[in-house]
Amino acid sequence: MRKYLSLLLFALSFANFSKANPGDTTWVYSTNTQFDHYGNFDTVTVFPDGSKTYRKIWMTFTLGKYHCPGTPQYCGDWDYTVDNYLMTRTGDTVDLGRLITPYANAAAPRTPWTWTQRYYFDVTDFYPLLQDSATIRVAYSGYSWGFTGNIKFAFIEGTSDRDVTGIKRLWNGYFGYGGTTNTINDHFPVSYDTTPANTQSATLKFIVTGHGSDSNQCCEFMSHYYQVFSDSNMLNQTTIWRPDCGSNELYPQSGTWLYERANWCPGALVHANFYNLPAYTAGSAHNCQILFDSTYTSNGGGGYGCDATLFYYKGFNKNLDASLEDVISPTNYEGHFRENPVCGKPVVHIKNTGATTISSISLRYGLQDSGLNTFTWNGSLASLSGVDIELPEIAPLDNISIEKLTDTFTFFAQIMQVNGQSDDDSTNDKIYAPFKVAPYWPDSFIITLRTNDQGVNGVYSGLSETDWKLYDMNNNLITSRTNASLNTTYIDTIRISQAGCFKLIVEDGSCDGLEWWVHAQDGSGINNGYITVRKLTVPSTMAFNGNPVGSYAGDFGCGFVQYFTTGNGYVSGLPSAIQNINAVAAGMEVYPNPAQSSLNINITGLAEVKGTIKLIDALGRVVLSQSCNAPALNIRVSDFANGMYTLLFVDDKSVDIKLQTRVIIAK
Repeated sequence: MRKYLSLLLFALSFANFSKANPGDTTWVYSTNTQFDHYGNFDTVTVFPDGSKTYRKIWMTFTLGKYHCPGTPQYCGDWDYTVDNYLMTRTGDTVDLGRLITPYANAAAPRTPWTWTQRYYFDVTDFYPLLQDSATIRVAYSGYSWGFTGNIKFAFIEGTSDRDVTGIKRLWNGYFGYGGTTNTINDHFPVSYDTTPANTQSATLKFIVTGHGSDSNQCCEFMSHYYQVFSDSNMLNQTTIWRPDCGSNELYPQSGTWLYERANWCPGALVHANFYNLPAYTAGSAHNCQILFDSTYTSNGGGGYGCDATLFYYKGFNKNLDASLEDVISPTNYEGHFRENPVCGKPVVHIKNTGATTISSISLRYGLQDSGLNTFTWNGSLASLSGVDIELPEIAPLDNISIEKLTDTFTFFAQIMQVNGQSDDDSTNDKIYAPFKVAPYWPDSFIITLRTNDQGVNGVYSGLSETDWKLYDMNNNLITSRTNASLNTTYIDTIRISQAGCFKLIVEDGSCDGLEWWVHAQDGSGINNGYITVRKLTVPSTMAFNGNPVGSYAGDFGCGFVQYFTTGNGYVSGLPSAIQNINAVAAGMEVYPNPAQSSLNINITGLAEVKGTIKLIDALGRVVLSQSCNAPALNIRVSDFANGMYTLLFVDDKSVDIKLQTRVIIAK
């Protein structure tokens, strides 16, 4: 039997979603296929026999790519719905989870042909059905191919939070919306049921996503709502909308990934909604219903894909218990791409898995095989609720980056006490996460921001909606570039005096980044912008934000955070500062020098570069003259004779701005 070591390996392979526990883990392997047609992909799967109890059951869906045969126009390029159904021999069919494929063209930096993405579904409550032999059905709604799917289950032995007394599927299917006859609400009749024995509570799980479109873009790109009723009383009204697609963890993508949509984003797991139903005790009769907004009328092709499951539970198996569920940072897990790599402060997610409200959680944490820090969180965490806890900064997380190590490290955290005492289940108190360090940047560097034409108050109006801010780990603002003008290049020299961890935050008001291919086709007239960071002494651009410099550099949606560390500082005692480009002298850098075939020119210190570059030989003759309308320019010099030349930049707006330097051509 596999004990601690195998579970540690399990934790590492699962990145954040499993703990090193004394109990055994049983793996169940299911689907492994290429999606080469629209429809269902069935795999008969043998699950445990039900003789053991499990603390947690994870379903991992790994999405990947394959080369479509022939020369199709699209291959792994579109956003399609993928449902994962469990079909038992007794006729039970339930939806274990839904995800949406991304726009995954192989030319995009995040989705090459070797790309994979893991999606984790907590399916613990389905355990009464995840027994013996059953069929896993993957329903792929794609009209082009190129994706692969792999499903495996991890059954972690232990005590569950609550035992399930019954599972009932209520409503499921895809239903048109907005028609005057056969309306969507006709498919959601009132459900009546008698609560099973030993039941103390009940929860309704509802998955809903909008698809298709009429003239108003309903239902994929139009927001509506539904209401949940229990015993004829409305419990909740929920908007069917996901406003955070521009903050997608999988970015940049090759399509319209950042548009807000009806409860889904391309390349993301679909979040189910959960509703606690009151007074569901053993033997009692109840009814529940879902009703959609009926004020909208359309005969178009939009609709909603829905699946509803009712779960009945016994009472809590634990009175006082907290579970370390996830490491947000530091981690290598691609589902937390935007939050990593980090230095400074780790972030963990903890869930209250007991019956008692939690007011304090004491933890120890740090790098595995190193000294550990301690921290106590104070607050109020109700049963089954979760909280992200930012832990105080730890020096080893900064130091390994400053030392420029490139190895993979392991972060460790452990719950020591809950409400001042040991909690009821120690098997969910530890968590491990492998990670790579944040990059090491020099003390001095240059941030170049080229704003596009999209303003805070609309296109071609007002100030730019894009800005950047630089903070230390205590959230003290060091410097920033805000209230920038439209369609303008800003070249800012940053000098940091102290060693440590810092974060560069870039934000975009419309959540469409500085560059997006759609704007070149939609008639908006929005020009591209970009943001780069480069060293001060060596004219080389540093890759950051997880993306290489290139056509996708400005395609970041709502923004991003880049963590980095620095060393000993620029000048001891000098406050960290920005050199305002309107106050410092302009400059010009050229390389290589001597040059053989071409010469790179960088203009710094000007809000807008617009002028003329001239190359003058030793006799005073102008051998080259060309416009220079960008801070970076490359000129060909292979046609000129060897010797000493003067390189001159003359600004078009002010004859007082002239930059010159000497260059040597030596072929």
